Amino acid sequence: MISYKNVTKKYGGVTAVADFSLEIGRGEFFGLLGPNGAGKTTLLRMTCALTAPSAGDISVNGARIDRNLTDAKRSLGVVPQYSNLENELSALQNLEYHGRLYGLTRRDIRRRSRELLEFSGLDGRRDEAARVFSGGMRRKLMIMKALMHEPDILLLDEPSAGLDAPWRRRVWDLLRELHKRGLTLLLTTHYLEEAEALCSRLGMIDGGALRRTGTPGEMISEAGKFVLEYFENGMTTQRFFDSRDEAAARAALMEGDTRVRAANLEDAFIKLSGKGFEAEG
Repeated sequence: MISYKNVTKKYGGVTAVADFSLEIGRGEFFGLLGPNGAGKTTLLRMTCALTAPSAGDISVNGARIDRNLTDAKRSLGVVPQYSNLENELSALQNLEYHGRLYGLTRRDIRRRSRELLEFSGLDGRRDEAARVFSGGMRRKLMIMKALMHEPDILLLDEPSAGLDAPWRRRVWDLLRELHKRGLTLLLTTHYLEEAEALCSRLGMIDGGALRRTGTPGEMISEAGKFVLEYFENGMTTQRFFDSRDEAAARAALMEGDTRVRAANLEDAFIKLSGKGFEAEG
């Protein structure tokens, strides 16, 4: 569905993406994890042909991506990190405008606009200007706009950035439903809770390079299923164990406050990516 082969992107002397290779299959919900500046957004920009790789190849549905490959671009819906809405246009007009850009007939524009506004729960606000929408409503409308031309792949760059917890969960539910309906989704995020909740497979990227891939469960198991946390020398330290009994036995030998809990994806990311300070198990 999406193939990256030895993709590199350089800006002058700075390498934003380094020899990146990955295959994302049809119907996957793939999450690309990494800190700010890791190369996630650059990779998405190359995927939708907004910028060209310095080396390597990207293909979508077997067709190589470049700036002039219209058919491949039509397979992609893109939800950028920052708003791409026309603020003075209504929700309905934003969708209609996008439909015209993709050459949809008037009949298809009416059909898709109605379907998407109903699906997103925005139908009651269809005639209001996008500028009056809340952050969560704007994000929903951006996703509907990306779906207007019926792509089979959706690229999402930090889709819940800046949203409060209730709206973040609503956006998550929307993405789950789209995945259930058969869309392939590629999500970039630095919210580890989001990736663990949504994605069927993950890739960790740092310094522009792909460090590892796996399911959330595989990454957690690789790091250690249970965490012993304690505060020492001005920092929170973690030790990882395969069982709760092992972690509890070590905690019993220690002085001061300790906490034993099940590991989550954030713990695994910190340990596996080499970020933070963790002791040996």
